[in-house]
Amino acid sequence: MVNSRAKDRTDYLLRPDHGRSLDEASKQALTASLKPDGFDLVIIVSDGLSSHAAHRQVPELLKHLLPYFDESWRLSPIVVVRHGRVAIQDEIGHLLDARLSLMLLGERPGLGSPDSLGAYFTHRPRPGLTDADRNCVSNIRPEGLSPDAAAFRLYHLLTASRRNAISGVGLKDESDSTIKLLA
Repeated sequence: MVNSRAKDRTDYLLRPDHGRSLDEASKQALTASLKPDGFDLVIIVSDGLSSHAAHRQVPELLKHLLPYFDESWRLSPIVVVRHGRVAIQDEIGHLLDARLSLMLLGERPGLGSPDSLGAYFTHRPRPGLTDADRNCVSNIRPEGLSPDAAAFRLYHLLTASRRNAISGVGLKDESDSTIKLLA
């Protein structure tokens, strides 16, 4: 469990930059937990703009996603961030020397979907990345993209990202063609 620089919910909403980076104590705690060879994947969870979505969808998504990873994947312990925004994954992934970072957080509530979860990932996370460097799977919820379908899609995207050493606009989602092959 770590903290962003946002002191509370009001600070998180008024100062988005505070939600994009860790406080000093959290940086030190993560640095102390470094593995000599780093990780293939760090999964990060935050409430984002909808704590309801994070509480409702993250356990279900992880239940379907984690079994996909075999022993060839070096997974870090899951990192939970208070008041985190998407870009905080870059700093966390960099501190943990992770090949990939996956951020799960509640999306902006609205249009009748207050329980929608977003999943964002980057290859070689580091501070300074932009949205063009990220991939996103969104609207994860029973009435949108189901957690089991999202897990399948995320696993295939993460595997392609690891294999091709890319993420963002250079990485295309080809999981639908895999689904057709399995049918």
